[in-house]
Amino acid sequence: MSYELVVFDNDGVLVDSEPISNRVLAEYLTELGYPTSVEDSYRDFMGCAAHTVHDVIGERYGATLPEGFDELFHARVFAAFEAELTPVRGADTLLKTLREQGVRYCVASSAHHAWIRTAHRLTALDPYFTDDLVFSAQDVGVGKPAPDLFLHAARAMGVAPERCLVLEDSRNGVLAARAAGMDVYGYAALTDPARLTGAGATGLFTDLADVLRLLAN
Repeated sequence: MSYELVVFDNDGVLVDSEPISNRVLAEYLTELGYPTSVEDSYRDFMGCAAHTVHDVIGERYGATLPEGFDELFHARVFAAFEAELTPVRGADTLLKTLREQGVRYCVASSAHHAWIRTAHRLTALDPYFTDDLVFSAQDVGVGKPAPDLFLHAARAMGVAPERCLVLEDSRNGVLAARAAGMDVYGYAALTDPARLTGAGATGLFTDLADVLRLLAN
């Protein structure tokens, strides 16, 4: 394999959380008086750090979200996760195969550590990720599209950026990976492939079963 490290985004790539979290966010913002559809949420917030919601509402409405917004939003999402969250199809098989083949991997997500670990526990993916394989925007203070998170993950794993392959499903994630000097394959299950290639994706896939084939190329 031409790469030494596979870097997974978490939401939408390993766990099928994007439909849930974007629905909950759209409902909450609409409830607060900022009409937002699920499609709006995908466009504006998918793959972004938590502060982006505050930034967008401030810029668009000149308003400040209420104190405790993040905590209540996370509580609502976690409650929905408990009832609905599943792994992305093929995630368990891919991770098991990578581990068996000795291919190194990690997660680099704009979400908070608590969010990532809850998602892994609920989808039974937690055995694949010890704490030293989980990286969050919390660790660097800035989320995607800044390259800081990916560079931090590569540095912690002891791998040069050009030897990393990122698997991402959002435009911001692709932009971050490319800014970090990494190749990135765009997961075009929920995202328009043109948004991913337009951001610089070096490859596309629509099924995690295709990843092993892509890695072998």
